[in-house]
Amino acid sequence: MQNSTLYLQRLRNLLQMEYDSEKEEFRLQTEKMGIKRKIHRGICWYPIEAGRSYYNSLNQYVVEINKKIQRNENGEVIDDDIEHNFEYGKPVQFFSFNAKYTNDDIKDKNDIHYYPFSCTVSFVDGNRMVVTLPSSQALIDLQNAENLGVQLYFDETSYKTMFHALDDVINAKKNRLADLRDIISGQIKPQKRSFTPMQFPWLNRTQEAAVNEVLWAKDVEVVHGPPGTGKTTTLVEAIYETLRRETQVMVCAQSNMAVDWISEKLVDHGIPVLRIGNPSRVNDKMLSFTYERKFESHPDYPELWSIRKTIRQMKENRKKGENTHQKIARLRDRASEIEMNINAQLFDEARVVACTLVGSANKILVRHKFSTLFIDEAAQALEPACWIAIRRASRVILAGDHQQLPPTIKCYEAMKQGLGKTLMERIVDNQPDAVSLLKVQYRMNDAIMKFSSDWFYHGEVESDDSVKNRSVLDYERPILWIDGKELTTEEDTDIDFCEQFVGENHGRINKAEAELVLATLKDYIEKIGKERFLEERLDVGIISPYKVQTQYLRQQIRKREEFRLFRNVISVNTVDGFQGQERDIIMISLVRSNNDGQIGFLSDLRRMNVAMTRARMKLIIFGDKETLQHHAFYRKLIKYVEETE
Repeated sequence: MQNSTLYLQRLRNLLQMEYDSEKEEFRLQTEKMGIKRKIHRGICWYPIEAGRSYYNSLNQYVVEINKKIQRNENGEVIDDDIEHNFEYGKPVQFFSFNAKYTNDDIKDKNDIHYYPFSCTVSFVDGNRMVVTLPSSQALIDLQNAENLGVQLYFDETSYKTMFHALDDVINAKKNRLADLRDIISGQIKPQKRSFTPMQFPWLNRTQEAAVNEVLWAKDVEVVHGPPGTGKTTTLVEAIYETLRRETQVMVCAQSNMAVDWISEKLVDHGIPVLRIGNPSRVNDKMLSFTYERKFESHPDYPELWSIRKTIRQMKENRKKGENTHQKIARLRDRASEIEMNINAQLFDEARVVACTLVGSANKILVRHKFSTLFIDEAAQALEPACWIAIRRASRVILAGDHQQLPPTIKCYEAMKQGLGKTLMERIVDNQPDAVSLLKVQYRMNDAIMKFSSDWFYHGEVESDDSVKNRSVLDYERPILWIDGKELTTEEDTDIDFCEQFVGENHGRINKAEAELVLATLKDYIEKIGKERFLEERLDVGIISPYKVQTQYLRQQIRKREEFRLFRNVISVNTVDGFQGQERDIIMISLVRSNNDGQIGFLSDLRRMNVAMTRARMKLIIFGDKETLQHHAFYRKLIKYVEETE
């Protein structure tokens, strides 16, 4: 049991450390890091051009930004496979160069001009981004600029929102927020309702039990869903059943992508969803239930748009000495009335309000409270972010898996002192009776699943009979470990399987291991048979914890003729990029190979858990056994693979 306010005060101090660290990192990025490195980190687009500008349905002045296609001397597109980190709600800053940018990176910071205003991403799709502007003058500056670029700006707003939420929770007294704070810390036992358990024949026994526990919970409940156990299915059913008892619920997650995923599943279930914030999964289906699209589709919107346009024209055309204040004031009052009516109607029609955790502080939601808050992928969210949304709720249901990807934390000291411990983990520790573990998985061959189950879930996760023996080829081993050094002979003097450091943070690459991955994939496709591979639409995921390794592998697959027919079914990404996904065949390149037994962030075993459990039928791990077996986890994994037949 913890003193809740002391714990949260300490948490606030750790968040301050993270804030200071990230702000300083941003300053160094801005002052010292070259544009090429920023591009490769996914935090910068260059070169770009400013396109059309307009007022969107929320009366924000926006401009379309298009990334220009860059080609090398051979006419090949460059920097096209880099994953960027731009998404809805993130702040950005524009810059331009005084001199023509060449392939040599800019070294002198005096050559770069940063514009003295920040903007916010409103929408991103491929190489197109829509950005809200602070003024029309900002647009003129951008349109007149040469050699224009845009980079992510330090996200002050998210931190301020988290600090404010923590202060509210710390200072809460004799209200529902104070109750939830003390329940989560273990000072008060959570209460449960009492009624006959419901039956759901389409769910398995542990999923059914989890839904009933959610319905019984008066305060807090955790749905712990290991890989492949149907966590989303269970959560959607729990939300559906809750809505039979409540008028409206809020559903949140840490990332826009996670919010989109659960929202889409709820819409498929026939539940009216109102999505606050633009989706990252851009398609007509997703856009149709966003607040912005519903707002501009409302029958009263044309009148509102017309009034706003009239106000802008009156301001622009106002002559000196002319008194139009009263007329503009009357028009504004009418616009506010229409906007409030549209807003009320949209919320009245919605059964689920969905947004990110930080997005729950949106001014649109100011007066809204919810009986139940569902937080999906709760194990990836910082605890302070969860409290932003919890302030709006009477009870909280969390779903996720704290044995998979953790929250992203940049300050090592803050992480070491406990900032990485999530709200979900605290509830698991402090209120174990409020946790429902899903125990039947429907994704993996049993041999692939078993090691993960034993190491991370006390052996409690079992394979459903429908997947237990699934495989690509008959009588093959479902899991393999390939060590390139063991395959080399004395004649292979030019092959070096040692890792190389290429200058980025964690920018390690092992080209020999990458070549071995590609050769193994080519041989395996031929062994399966190219026709069968395409006919059965088998898919492959190639995972590496190191971004530079994934970029090299992706580049090679795009170049090589032998993979031309299969490019649309081969995905290459980091562990984080594969979260929530699965493939028939997974190949993992661990990269690390050195004489000191150093494995870096491979020691974060949750990432390895995610990587291994993406595979349905075949898992092939590439790694230097000598380097990795210094760690107990990898030593045991290597032994397990060798014993599996």
